[in-house]
Amino acid sequence: MKLKDKKLIVIVVILGIFFCYLLSRPYLFVCTDANTLLAFPTQKEDVISIWFVHSVQKTPVLENLAVNKSCDGFTLQSTKYQSFGVGLPFLPDEGEFKQVGKYFILDNINRRFKTVDLRTGLGTELTLIYHEKKYPIYHELPLGCKVELKVLPYYRYYLDRLMNL
Repeated sequence: MKLKDKKLIVIVVILGIFFCYLLSRPYLFVCTDANTLLAFPTQKEDVISIWFVHSVQKTPVLENLAVNKSCDGFTLQSTKYQSFGVGLPFLPDEGEFKQVGKYFILDNINRRFKTVDLRTGLGTELTLIYHEKKYPIYHELPLGCKVELKVLPYYRYYLDRLMNL
């Protein structure tokens, strides 16, 4: 075998390994049944926040989720909200409840989810925050549209979508 052929084989193998690495990295996907809205490379303990206006209370709510250690789902870490009157429900054994100024915070919730399903609603202003950048999802979608958050390897997401066509 010529030296030129050996170099070509080495280059192809290196490119193949690199390509496999890229496709197997975990990604955070924000999608509807029809489209992929956002896709970000992610890693364990990355935080994505969901900001919205509560449909009944008409007050802001911020929920913080972390990518779990196996990069195949989420852990709800905390919820921060305002309440006038009746209040929003919580269970004392779900975490640490405290009031800070006008806000109620339920911290250390540690509730696990494989995926997170959301819907756009009238006046709810569904917005995602990832690495300090805001993504106002409600601008992109009609009212009542289902939005799903999921974490999985890049190749797996598109393979699953192909299989469900």
